Amino acid sequence: MTSPATATPSVPVSTPQQHRPVLVVDFGAQYAQLIARRVREAKVYSEIVPHTWSVEQMLEKDPAAIILSGGPSSVYAAGAPFVDPKLFDAGVPVLGICYGFQAMARALGGEVAQTGLREYGGTEVEVCAAGVLLADTPDHQTTWMSHGDAVHRAPEGFEVLATSAGSPVAAFEDKGRRLYGVQWHPEVKHSAHGQTVLEHFLYDGAGLAPDWTPGNVIAEQVEAIRAQVGKARVVCGLSGGVDSSVAAALVQAAVGDQLTCVFVDHGLLRAGEAEQVERDFVAATGVRLVVRDERERFLQALAGHSDPETKRKIIGREFIRVFEDAARDIVAEAGEHGEEVKFLVQGTLYPDVVESGGGEGAANIKSHHNVGGLPDDLQFSLVEPLRTLFKDEVRAVGLELGVPEPIVWRQPFPGPGLGIRIVGEVTGERLEILRQADAIAREELTKAGLDREIWQCPVVLLADVRSVGVQGDGRTYGHPIVLRPVSSEDAMTADWTRLPYDVLSVISTRITNEVRDVNRVVLDVTSKPPGTIEWE
Repeated sequence: MTSPATATPSVPVSTPQQHRPVLVVDFGAQYAQLIARRVREAKVYSEIVPHTWSVEQMLEKDPAAIILSGGPSSVYAAGAPFVDPKLFDAGVPVLGICYGFQAMARALGGEVAQTGLREYGGTEVEVCAAGVLLADTPDHQTTWMSHGDAVHRAPEGFEVLATSAGSPVAAFEDKGRRLYGVQWHPEVKHSAHGQTVLEHFLYDGAGLAPDWTPGNVIAEQVEAIRAQVGKARVVCGLSGGVDSSVAAALVQAAVGDQLTCVFVDHGLLRAGEAEQVERDFVAATGVRLVVRDERERFLQALAGHSDPETKRKIIGREFIRVFEDAARDIVAEAGEHGEEVKFLVQGTLYPDVVESGGGEGAANIKSHHNVGGLPDDLQFSLVEPLRTLFKDEVRAVGLELGVPEPIVWRQPFPGPGLGIRIVGEVTGERLEILRQADAIAREELTKAGLDREIWQCPVVLLADVRSVGVQGDGRTYGHPIVLRPVSSEDAMTADWTRLPYDVLSVISTRITNEVRDVNRVVLDVTSKPPGTIEWE
């Protein structure tokens, strides 16, 4: 089924302003992505690069400033990452954080050693000189630290700004050379004045203006998409979620009717999702939409499989096969002079890339169907305009593009859909059980006004687990349903959401009363880490 264009979106596409990046040099820190995100919150563009890059490679990016991240190593251990001293003679403002701070101190002739007093978590520092970094912050402030080594002596020419019980030199700066450093993690919210410290470095130390906005992202991506795609045709896998919807709107703004969105009803959707896509997204953007009913295809492919990685890869493979079929149909419709479909748009985000093993030294936590789950014989080139963005940035871009608010603020939903919220084999019967339970949970959370209070609430069916219950004065042997409400800023870390007990009670009662074969509802109270947001 094809939905023709019915409206032309009014998209604010201005001439792109080129932004010199703030490079975040990743020394293996768990917070490297968070540093980049905090820089962007200050409306300054940032990119992450590996510590293995040479100074020459970094300078080829024409950086406006450089931030050296934390890391797990000791600066004087054999094989530990180091900073080439040439970096500090390049005239680029530099901020060292934790390991980066120690590496900077050592490279410039300072002294780093063990103090015998490790500092982990909340740590009070005493400010002895405000300087640029600590201006307008209290003399005593709580910071978040994670280190066993410390700077004992600052390099020549540096002013010591702060100390702590375990750090004789907890912050320093050389204002003339525009070199700065702190032992703590200003990017972590537990550092009370951390964002202020970062902004002092960006605005006052590096002289940067807060001018990176959603409008800039749109202009830059529209230009990049046009350059990549040319006159070729493009298909976009539209799921109805915020990521694929914003990606589609960006490509639509760039190449117009060269884009055809393909909505695959794979049978793994939540209740009402197909209807929402046609009703809200098509009406707002005027995009050409093809809907393909592939429910039987996916169920057959998934039959007999319960391993989560296998399920993800099967779903990713079948998505691509459907897109290839759709592309052939689009070319056939266009006739012999029609342009070939060469590109596939996906709403890949930066956390997807990280969790799929993207980036140097990143662990493969799980394959995302649009990153690690793609088949080797992929016939399309990928267009991924959101690949470097976090979810909150995607939402801001979506609002700027005019994507409907019900889609922009929709809770994240994985591309593999309910297929990875069934722990066990995926069957039509199990999907219907989970769909009903999920619809009840979403309805009650919306009634309680909690949609924006939580990041996401996966509802999980433990299909291979059964427990004894009592329903209708009789013994039952049914499945448990798991509620997984979480709060997060960017999905890199998360904590379970403390939902009101009365809301939980209503959800539990309704699910066990209304959904057959379910006799138990449980609450997942695990943070990320150690757990991921999704169960599979």
